[in-house]
Amino acid sequence: MRSVRRIPRHVSFLSKRTQDDRGFTLIEIMVVIFIIALLAALVVPKIIGRTEEAKRVSAKAQIREIENALNLYHLDNGNYPTTEQTLDALIKKPTTPPVPNNYKDGGYISKIPKDPWGHPYIYLSPGNHGEFDIISYGADGVRGGTGNNADIDSWAMDK
Repeated sequence: MRSVRRIPRHVSFLSKRTQDDRGFTLIEIMVVIFIIALLAALVVPKIIGRTEEAKRVSAKAQIREIENALNLYHLDNGNYPTTEQTLDALIKKPTTPPVPNNYKDGGYISKIPKDPWGHPYIYLSPGNHGEFDIISYGADGVRGGTGNNADIDSWAMDK
């Protein structure tokens, strides 16, 4: 009797190529790239346009945080820091008059933030529009302006 030589199963499986084993065609790859590019062209401008809006919202939130710290300072000491004492009075006890008598240990805020464009906030006390004014000059860092360069004033924000 003649013996039949059998091919190991794993070898025969690898040697058979089916329609499912082939790779992507160039056309299929190009279609996928086109769809991704189309989606990016629609979505990216909407995301990029929100950056300045987000900075303006952040500036308003920071101004509110500073206002809250100033109000706590006022509750403890009976007055707001003067323009000369600056917002630094919220971090460390001022040594120039009027020196606060009931200054809270540790201050009233951990640090004075810069506005989202990297400029310091302008602080006036007494203010022209209230007990104090806090101003961010916007993206250009200069008084006045429109759009992204418009000032953000503590007295004009939607409360």
